[in-house]
Amino acid sequence: MGGLKRIVSSDETKAIETAGILAVSVGIAVDVVAGMHENDRSATGFLPPPDFEAAADLFFAHPDDSFRGWERARDAQARIVAAIETILRQHDPAGPIAFIGHGGVGTLLKCHLSGRPIARQADQPAGGGNLFAFDLASRRVSCDWTPMENWQGWQTDDRT
Repeated sequence: MGGLKRIVSSDETKAIETAGILAVSVGIAVDVVAGMHENDRSATGFLPPPDFEAAADLFFAHPDDSFRGWERARDAQARIVAAIETILRQHDPAGPIAFIGHGGVGTLLKCHLSGRPIARQADQPAGGGNLFAFDLASRRVSCDWTPMENWQGWQTDDRT
């Protein structure tokens, strides 16, 4: 982690808190960026876990449809990709950067970077606290979802 040059966080509390912990450990500040937030699910409010998982299944299975007023997966994907691309246009790809956000939009970003359709099969494993890596220059995924505590860091040719 010591090689990080920048940490960018969603403006959501959990993301900011996670980014803050990482920032303290590497001694750099966090840039909080609007537009990187999780898909908007405010139309339904809290759903009990079994209901939420069923809703998430539908969200990913039907990316052009809204589940009971949720932001469509296709729209959330376009938003997160645009936010990441805007940041990366102003960032030296030789300097590793960490994006801190939530799993749903992370999965949508990963699908885009992998050139695959939106699919729940690309989602992080249950429990959260995972990361994936991609090469900043090529935008190719170089590391699949990995629990943060198991990640071994960047390889010499991996600048994600």
